[in-house]
Amino acid sequence: MEKFIEISQKGNHPISRRKLLGGMATAAVAIVQTANGQVIQKSISQSDIDPTKKVGLGPGEIGSRSLFVKSVKKPSEISSRSPLQDFYGMITPSDLHFERHHAGVPVIDPSKHELLIHGLVKKPMIFTVADLKRFPSVSRIAFLECSGNFRGGKEQLSPQEICGLTSQSEWTGVKLSTIFNEVGVKPNATWFLAEGGDAAVMTRSIPIKKGWDDAIIAYAQNGEVLRPEQGYPIRLFLPGWEGNTNVKWLRRIELSDQAFYTREETSKYTEPIKDGKYRIFSFDMDARSIITFPSFPQKIEKGWIEIRGLAWSGRGKVVQVEVSVDAGKSWHLAQLNPPILDKAHVHFRYLWNWKGDETEILSRVTDETGYLQPTLKQLYQARGNEGGYHMNPITAWQIKRDGNVLFKVESN
Repeated sequence: MEKFIEISQKGNHPISRRKLLGGMATAAVAIVQTANGQVIQKSISQSDIDPTKKVGLGPGEIGSRSLFVKSVKKPSEISSRSPLQDFYGMITPSDLHFERHHAGVPVIDPSKHELLIHGLVKKPMIFTVADLKRFPSVSRIAFLECSGNFRGGKEQLSPQEICGLTSQSEWTGVKLSTIFNEVGVKPNATWFLAEGGDAAVMTRSIPIKKGWDDAIIAYAQNGEVLRPEQGYPIRLFLPGWEGNTNVKWLRRIELSDQAFYTREETSKYTEPIKDGKYRIFSFDMDARSIITFPSFPQKIEKGWIEIRGLAWSGRGKVVQVEVSVDAGKSWHLAQLNPPILDKAHVHFRYLWNWKGDETEILSRVTDETGYLQPTLKQLYQARGNEGGYHMNPITAWQIKRDGNVLFKVESN
């Protein structure tokens, strides 16, 4: 047990008890004596002070995370990934939602922003953000995922680095079908173009059936207005469909009787398959799961461990998640934490007694269409080994005898 002998700040100026308990000792140093009589110098931070003996911070304008929580996104030049391994439920905090930009985040004044809807409609119209908010609102919880959401190739990868380009929020806005009814869509309209207001002028062709079904012009996320990185002041949200079709900073919708074949759906966001062919307009995100604990760079100890993870499908609800703790030799049903929603992340868990043996753990999901998450080998057999978009392989983690966890790298 340490015995405090003297407390001083840098520069050997004494600190009063009142000053110490008032929380001003962040740079303080204490001279302490250990149980064996050794005298040492020890830094004192606010965490060393009994929180019941000092008044904490008062109310603020914006809430903040604890100083001990280090959850952050990992940015690159064009994207940043959500820290999936840090999440305990199905909702992603808004500021940790993944980002994917094609020309940076624009600064848009909502009072000047307008949405033009024209083409094969009876009444071409311009809507302000205020106009859109006058229509009946809807909210739904659903995931969003980039179609390029997969990385592999080395053992030192976390869930964030492997597939952190997916996040889940409660999205609020007006149904696109409501706006379609307002402008009067003509019977021969089969596609619409969604155009963004960023410097890339992101544009994608969308089948009109999706617009009538569950598309939303969203202006809020998780109970607050959209973050600029997520399309403020308005964005298109298409539940279950690849992220780039969910056009941010939405400024124009044009209805047509055919697809527009824009740059982003011809030279980009197409997938190589066998025999030199490419797949285009592959909108739905396939079912996927990943164990987020234990995972790299975590370390575990012998005994009972709750394996945790996320599962989702762009084609409907998750029906079941299976976990293997013996490198895929046998599979066990995991528990799904409710609610289990359509086109939404589901949090799963499985209780495992690790006895210290080296092994591999992995998960696989089945959705309500009967689709079973494939292995990487199966994906390559079906499409060839050129990689590309819509890669959703079963992910395995190596459990080492010392408790260290590494990503299992699979070859082509």
